[in-house]
Amino acid sequence: MMKNLFYICILSLLFFSSCKSGSSMFSSSKSGSGYKGISRVRTYEFTHPDVPTAFDGFRIAFISDLHYRSLFKEKGLANLVKLLNNQHADALLIGGDLHEGCEYVQPLLAALSGVKTPMGTYVVLGNNDYEACYDDIVRGLQKYGMHLLEHKVDTLRRDGEEILIAGVRNPFNLKKNGTSPTLGLSPDDFVILLTHTPDYAEDVPITNTDLVLAGHTHGGQVTLFGLYAPIIPSHYGKRFRTGLKYNSHHIPMIITNGIGTSNKNIRLFAPSEVVMIILHQQKD
Repeated sequence: MMKNLFYICILSLLFFSSCKSGSSMFSSSKSGSGYKGISRVRTYEFTHPDVPTAFDGFRIAFISDLHYRSLFKEKGLANLVKLLNNQHADALLIGGDLHEGCEYVQPLLAALSGVKTPMGTYVVLGNNDYEACYDDIVRGLQKYGMHLLEHKVDTLRRDGEEILIAGVRNPFNLKKNGTSPTLGLSPDDFVILLTHTPDYAEDVPITNTDLVLAGHTHGGQVTLFGLYAPIIPSHYGKRFRTGLKYNSHHIPMIITNGIGTSNKNIRLFAPSEVVMIILHQQKD
């Protein structure tokens, strides 16, 4: 009996060590933001073998679904800018659904231009942004030097090494946009795919992607103690509601609750949040 138990333990150790080697690892934490209008900061430590040495400790701030001005108004926007600057992010990524009215686009982008990061701000758009004010948004992003990634890939360089940020154009129109911008990239690169809806990462092949960032679901926005949401804007139901999830090819996705609200100006057990991702190089 003891001999068999010994062999089982050895096999288990070999199995888990082989799973860990060459794969990604996550740890996460949550804390109150301390700023009215944003409930919490959710931090993910992401360790991956493709993260270059120069990007070990690289800090990414990720926000989405501001829906300005919904429940998220002027005071909340000012607090968001302060909060993001206090996070000392190296880059800011924005996942779309910026506004709830064309008159709010320019004030929103002007305020967000006050977020200072060494490597800039990168944006994809959501369904609200394609339905109205698209030209206003594009002009505003250009005015403030923010990078719009519509089926484009941008390169972040540090100390002779690089990571790639790929952005999806209108992920709801798969007839036009159903080929992921990551397909032509190298599997050896560290690649982040920014898309408004998490469904895109399941609907189409996203080969060469190491991490997906998405929003759109609002964490359900109105939930029963965070356990059940009657309305989730995803055709996969609660599967991609919030947090760290994986598509069918086991590519990790971080899905944020976002910041603003749509339809009704209420959140219930789906707190608004800023997401921080800290990259780490996996050591042998």
